[in-house]
Parts: sequence; structure tokens; C-alpha cells
Amino acid sequence: MEQLTNTQNTLLQAIERLKRAMGMSPTVQELAVELGVKAPSVFEGLKRLEDKGYIRRQARKARSIEILHAQTPNKTNLTAVPVLGMVAAGQPILALENQIGQVMVPDNVLRGKCFVLKVQGDSMIDADIFEGDYVVVRQQPIAENSDIVVAMVGEEATVKRLSIEGEHIELRPENQKLKPIIIGQQDELKIIGKVLHVCSGVDTEALLDEPPRRITT
Repeated sequence: MEQLTNTQNTLLQAIERLKRAMGMSPTVQELAVELGVKAPSVFEGLKRLEDKGYIRRQARKARSIEILHAQTPNKTNLTAVPVLGMVAAGQPILALENQIGQVMVPDNVLRGKCFVLKVQGDSMIDADIFEGDYVVVRQQPIAENSDIVVAMVGEEATVKRLSIEGEHIELRPENQKLKPIIIGQQDELKIIGKVLHVCSGVDTEALLDEPPRRITT
């Protein structure tokens, strides 16, 4: 059976947890409240769980989620990775003074110097990056075609998939409803790093002194 992503596994565990607590299958809205995300993100997650054979639903029937296969997260060693806070105007996004806490991240996903940002928005939902998730980013000034990156376009930071075709560069969302950001010759594009891993905003162990910086997708 196809392996679940961290976000998908979190959704599956939430279904199990609410079903035990309520004695019935949860609704999409109840799952959204439990996970702290928007209903469309839950809809997308349920579709992926169904496609992978972990759940079954009945069309047009509420409380019809049936769990076919449960999955528990793998036990791995964890390392504390810094979470970046809000950045004052003119300061670099990676400034040490902007570190406001830590997130525990599996050792096997860390490569090089890494930091963490919290996601805001739904432009990367087809890559299983949802609002409230934490992205683990390897600091690097360059990236390859199709990498998911944290990039600065002027004064705005965003998470997108990098597309390079000759001299044509785009930052593409993973959401069919949204359009890519086309980088013109006059635009200032700076690659901050490459996204290595996504930690669910629900089950991520964060030790924060203040609200984390939210990176727009």
C-alpha cells in the first residue's frame, strides 16, 4: 500500500481520534476545526486518503468516512530546528535575532543548514502543503527546476515550485485555481532555500516564545 505523507497520516489519525470520541464518523467541518485548517484542505486530504485506499466514503452522505487501514507514525530520532519569527523591514529573513523557537524534526530529512517557517495560504495544497503546516527549509541561494523553494520576490516571501525553461522563470503554485508568478527581467528574485520536508501543524512539537513567521504560499 502506498505510503502516506506526514500531513495525510495526521488527517487519518484525526479521523480515528474523533470517531472514538464521538462514536461516529466526523464531518469535514469537525475535522477542519480539529486540525486548525480550512475545509477545502480537509476535502483534498480525504480525496488523497481515499485514492490511496485508506478510507472509503459514500457520495452525498454525511458522516460516511470508513477507515480501511490505520497507520501509525514511524518512530525516529528528532533534532531541534529553529523557527524564524517576524522580520523587521530591511532585515534579512535568516537573521539570527529572528529565531523565536524550535520545532522537532526527524533526523533523516535534515541536510545542511536548515530553518523552519509556518505556512499561510492554500496555493501548495496539491503538494500536500497546507495552511498551518511547518516547512523545513535548507538554506541555499540557488535551486534546480521543479524544486519547491522559499523565494523572495521584491519584499514578499513565498513558497512555490520553481520552473525554469531557458530564460523564462516562474514560481508555480500547486493549486489549479491559482496562476503562477512570472518573473520578469525587472523583477528581483532571491532564492532563500529549498523545502526538504513538511511537518503537520497539528502534531508538530514546537517550542515557541512568540507566534512563528508565516510564509505565504
